Amino acid sequence: MNAPFGIASPAFTGTRLKGLDFANRLSVAPMTRISATAAGAPSERMQHYYQRFARGGFSLITTEGIYTDKAYSQTYKDQPGLTDREQALAWRPIVEAVHAEGGRIFAQLMHGGALAQGNPHRPETVGPSAVRPKGSQLTGYHGDGPYALPREISDAEIAEAIEGFACAARLAIEVASFDGIEIHGANGYLLDQFFTDFSNRRADRWGGDIVERLGLSLEVLKAVRVAIGLDVPLGLRLSQGKVNDFRHKWAEREQGAARVFEALAESPADFVHVTEFEAWKPAFEGGDASLVSLARRHAPRLFIIANGSLHDLDRAEEVMEAGADMIALGRGALVNPDWPQLTAKRTALRPFDLPFLAPISDIKDSELAL
Repeated sequence: MNAPFGIASPAFTGTRLKGLDFANRLSVAPMTRISATAAGAPSERMQHYYQRFARGGFSLITTEGIYTDKAYSQTYKDQPGLTDREQALAWRPIVEAVHAEGGRIFAQLMHGGALAQGNPHRPETVGPSAVRPKGSQLTGYHGDGPYALPREISDAEIAEAIEGFACAARLAIEVASFDGIEIHGANGYLLDQFFTDFSNRRADRWGGDIVERLGLSLEVLKAVRVAIGLDVPLGLRLSQGKVNDFRHKWAEREQGAARVFEALAESPADFVHVTEFEAWKPAFEGGDASLVSLARRHAPRLFIIANGSLHDLDRAEEVMEAGADMIALGRGALVNPDWPQLTAKRTALRPFDLPFLAPISDIKDSELAL
């Protein structure tokens, strides 16, 4: 494909994933914006928010994390859901608005687990083990004080959580008409809690070494694949750091990462979305390989989306050279929803300012005016 933006950069060349064509390799990363109704339905404000990214030239947008059941999955107050037909139908105008601007949009499905701090459906939280999460609740998402001590989730509840992901995915594709599904296995939420040695102390099939701890994510991928069929793009987001533990690293280092990406390569996933604070840096102290390069080395068939401070085009190109098929921007896209157009024209970008998300991280009128 030719570069439609007229700029000589691999970021502006087209690509394809599971039969979907993308005009460029620039996407918007999932970002929690808690702007849905109290009933979990996405709002008209969210439609304008997502549409402007497609209008600004991003070829793929991944939604904020969407909760998957009316039990333990909802993480934040005013988070959107995909638990019933009503919520799914409310997503459809957002999908259509993105499509009208020539973009694609994937639904990111998540379960908060022990990090839930605004779930109206249950007064308690669950996790792989009864281990209190590190850190404190996120004040920008209506949280206050330490996280609750979770109850160890039962086998029956694990099965219900898996079914919740599958049902939400089916609604996303069949009712809301999303283009693909991303499973949120990163950033400290339930699937990542199972994946992490600190929070998963189970002695059953859901605990053990790094690949065994990945088992719940793999089971979710299998169930979702059955629900959505073989033709819909499906992937998993992975990270080392978490919203409540930025410095966490996989204790198994490169050897463990190799096993994880090899297991994903054999799973029903079509893509993996890896996120680090600075995606171009070595994944482990003393090493020389980034998480992107490790993913490319050990999962050569997977489409790789990379996220992590890549709003500088040179950095984005460096990470693509290391093996990323697509770049996902978070902070950079928030203040520059037209980042592809600005960058193609060599126009200065707006600087990101943390108060932009204060005091609550909901969608602001000032954003929609950009």
